[in-house]
Amino acid sequence: MGKHMHAVQYNCYGEGPSGIKHVEVPVPTPSKDEVLIKLEAASINPFDWKVQKGMLWPLLPRKFPYIPGTDVAGEVMEVGQRVQKFKPGDKVVAIVNPLNGGGLAEFAVVKECVTASRPSEISASECAGLPVAGLTALQALTKSIGIKLDGSGERKNILITAASGGVGVYAVQLAKLGNTHVTATCGARNIELVKSLGADEVIDYKTPDGTALKSPSGKKYDAVLHCAVHFPWSTFEPNLSMHAKVVDITPNSGSMLTFAMKKLTFSKKQLVPLLLFPKGKDLQYLVDLVKEGKLKSVIDSKFPLNKAEDAWAKSIDGHATGKIIIEF
Repeated sequence: MGKHMHAVQYNCYGEGPSGIKHVEVPVPTPSKDEVLIKLEAASINPFDWKVQKGMLWPLLPRKFPYIPGTDVAGEVMEVGQRVQKFKPGDKVVAIVNPLNGGGLAEFAVVKECVTASRPSEISASECAGLPVAGLTALQALTKSIGIKLDGSGERKNILITAASGGVGVYAVQLAKLGNTHVTATCGARNIELVKSLGADEVIDYKTPDGTALKSPSGKKYDAVLHCAVHFPWSTFEPNLSMHAKVVDITPNSGSMLTFAMKKLTFSKKQLVPLLLFPKGKDLQYLVDLVKEGKLKSVIDSKFPLNKAEDAWAKSIDGHATGKIIIEF
């Protein structure tokens, strides 16, 4: 297009919010299988600032300067030669390839295969939280744990930690579409919110039961969607049923070692690290659930792009309820 756009980028590892710089850069050109989106909203995930901290070195970023951001919603402006599902003017939500980056900018290019149509009655801000957080919750519950969201299948007792966070708020709602009893942990100020999302029982994570992850009704968990940090395996184990599975959405070296040991010893109780594999059809499924009123985004706060560093700081702080949105 030969035009320039406002974007935010960082030039090195570290520095946190102070490393976020506002720049003018060329508008990207879509390749054959990509669409160019004019952004209306984006969302920030912990993944974004973890990349900046160097926690995914040497994989990400591939080079500096780097425009962060993966979750985008907006309007299609241009399509590549091989794109068939979308045309200019379509409203969409999509996930930006983190290898290339580019989500926190006025325009972004995304692959057609990780793009979904957005009905006009659903706002861009409502949809912008779905890609990473929503897909993580969906993949963990359906693929890793095996919950059928049509309500069929064997009843499972599920624990969701950090249930008022970005992934947790979607996970509670999605889990309740299946045949589940959901126990959730969160801070005291969010207990009523998490109950309103459908959780059967909610524990304040700062209480003795919350620290021990004990179900108030004494249930053993068939599966855990672990969205929090700093819980050793020894905390989970007494609360798990015989063949339980703990799905860790933020695996670290300690959890990967536990995963390996459980495999080597053929333990019936398993720790499973989750690696997200986004698909457009799964994202479309989530958008359709929002349209049907079966799923909603919980928005913690909204910031304009020129205050992106404030949104960045809010995410790093770690106490957001639901999603942090950037509006354009």
